[in-house]
Amino acid sequence: MRKKKLLPLLESFEITGVAAEGKALGRWNDLVVFVPYGAPGDIVDLQIDRKKHSYCEGHIVRLVKPSPLRVEPVCEHFGVCGGCKWQHLPYEAQLRYKQQQVVDALERIAKVELPPVNPIMGSALTLRYRNKMEYTFSNKCWLTREQLDSGNEFTDRNATGFHIPGSFDKVLDIKNCHLQDEIGDELRLFVRNYSVERGYSFYDARAHTGLLRTMMIRTASTGQLMVVIVFGENDPAAINDVMAAVGERFPGLTSLMYIINLKLNDSFGDQEVVLYRGRDYIEEEMEGLRFRVGPKSFYQTNSRQAYELYKVARHMADLTGNELVYDLYTGTGTIANFIARRARRVIGIEYVPEAIDDAKLNSRVNGIDNTLFIAGDMKDVLTDDFVAEHGRPDVVIVDPPRAGMHEDVVRVILNAAPRRIVYVSCNPATQARDVAMLDEKYRVTAIQPVDMFPHTHHVENVLRLDLRDF
Repeated sequence: MRKKKLLPLLESFEITGVAAEGKALGRWNDLVVFVPYGAPGDIVDLQIDRKKHSYCEGHIVRLVKPSPLRVEPVCEHFGVCGGCKWQHLPYEAQLRYKQQQVVDALERIAKVELPPVNPIMGSALTLRYRNKMEYTFSNKCWLTREQLDSGNEFTDRNATGFHIPGSFDKVLDIKNCHLQDEIGDELRLFVRNYSVERGYSFYDARAHTGLLRTMMIRTASTGQLMVVIVFGENDPAAINDVMAAVGERFPGLTSLMYIINLKLNDSFGDQEVVLYRGRDYIEEEMEGLRFRVGPKSFYQTNSRQAYELYKVARHMADLTGNELVYDLYTGTGTIANFIARRARRVIGIEYVPEAIDDAKLNSRVNGIDNTLFIAGDMKDVLTDDFVAEHGRPDVVIVDPPRAGMHEDVVRVILNAAPRRIVYVSCNPATQARDVAMLDEKYRVTAIQPVDMFPHTHHVENVLRLDLRDF
């Protein structure tokens, strides 16, 4: 066997900046070194784990001198569960790095004329801001280095929490998660402990056996609460016992449901959802509009900041009430319904049929009659013929997935030549790539970053593009 080459330990290594995916960086000789959980200004002893031609990856062995930026993370699971990778940075610094991420993407990738970037809109809540959390049950609890070094024997290897990055079958047992309302912790721990007491099996991702598989908790800004428990075995007596126990312990639940998923993966978009008690939806509210959210619905996971994001999009759309608006990648039609009062007509297009059903329902519930929602692959639905049939849009709003827009979609938009485009993006890099293509006919006139996910490196960005005068 080929001997694995020993990689060096770099003593007193200085971390100088932030990088993609929430990592920090420094330089060793002529190579960039990427480091998780570092802060600019840290002096550390660093173990190199991987060495390539142009970069290295390493991890901190010892913090020699902490950066003045560093703050104490609030979460006991920081650095292990893989979430909230910037919890050791003050929120003001997080916002600064996110703003720079947007600027760098637009300047280095789009390479077009840009107006000044507006200061990023921070989130009023930096903890307990998520309205949706998904937890995994596993019979293979991840043991931390401290647990292994303790010499104790761990007989209970059941866990309810998050997958360890890079290990599909290992789950960290979460005691407290500061991302959702405290009720999320109460629900998760109750189901975990009750199931252990009753001797119910937790899922084995390798053998594909076990009763308890996953659990989703949704909390709405209206105070409504949904719990969906996914079981990996069809055991009616055990399932009813768990569901009855949850219902009795938490009588205030708006929606209590379960799914029996016998597939080899955790996705349940194609699975039947059984309503055990209450309603099969909860409701979010914005400006008097009610949005129904079901177990399979997409809704922005930071409710309070989603309202700020949609207000930015509406402001940039600059509607007078006479416009035909195309809302591309409309999801459950939240933006479309949010702006419908200020437009003549809004046409929403989305790939997922169930999302379109939700969009239509939300229009109906709110008495909105000037929307039209169409399901289908964007590049197949949005064609020149579609525009000819439905009318040339005055304004196009796009909110694509992280991969951005397909070139065919960009081409149709360019052919339709709406007066204005509002581009909402969760990935500044692909947004910048698309802006470069749109530069043929459009100029960027406004840029507004919005932080939806404090303590992570993720950032939303909203652009306004206006048709050039030729």
